[in-house]
Amino acid sequence: MARQLNAEVIEHIKRWEGFRANAYPDPGSVNGKPVTIGYGQTRRSGKPVQLGETITEAEATQWLLAELDRVSGVIERLVNVQLTDFQHGALVSFTYNVGDTAFSNSTLLRKLNAGDYAAVPAQLSRWNKNDGKVMQGLVNRRAAEAGLGARGEFVSSAPVDVQAPKEPSAVDTILKDPGGLSGIGAGLAALFGAIADQPILQVGAVILIGIVVWRLVIARKAGVA
Repeated sequence: MARQLNAEVIEHIKRWEGFRANAYPDPGSVNGKPVTIGYGQTRRSGKPVQLGETITEAEATQWLLAELDRVSGVIERLVNVQLTDFQHGALVSFTYNVGDTAFSNSTLLRKLNAGDYAAVPAQLSRWNKNDGKVMQGLVNRRAAEAGLGARGEFVSSAPVDVQAPKEPSAVDTILKDPGGLSGIGAGLAALFGAIADQPILQVGAVILIGIVVWRLVIARKAGVA
């Protein structure tokens, strides 16, 4: 059974996909295909969705949960380093959007499997184009996925030496505070909302915040006060 996604991750994906009861040409479609329905569904009972089809929200949610369970299994199979629930969920959101093949062949996956967690936000931000053109919706989604992945506790991909207790540093205080990294993740939404009309600033902010978050946790691991 694939790793379970928490309710916040599922709601995140629902918000970004958006529910459509009537089938419509996907924004990235060529010659009107693929056709999409529900929460980004392009196939139904093994067959491509056709214009004129309809779906209820309950049916779309049931299908979405089944598909996310499948994608969660793909992430578990391809990623060989430890992930928090939110990091895992961010990759599920990303892969559900871009597809299994794109993720499996991505530089993002290669860097992550090499233990380079800090590279993930910048790699996510690269996937902001459709048909060679930057789409603001994708810029915003990648930013939200970077913020989602920054929430929760840090997981190291290598053993960490146990050290004697010491006075908490500023880094420790931030990381142990439930409002620390979670606050950073939640604060991303407000930040990107404020600069939603400025894609260049938004991409830069994704990269900068991602680097700051991961540098903090790396500093903690290294025992830098």
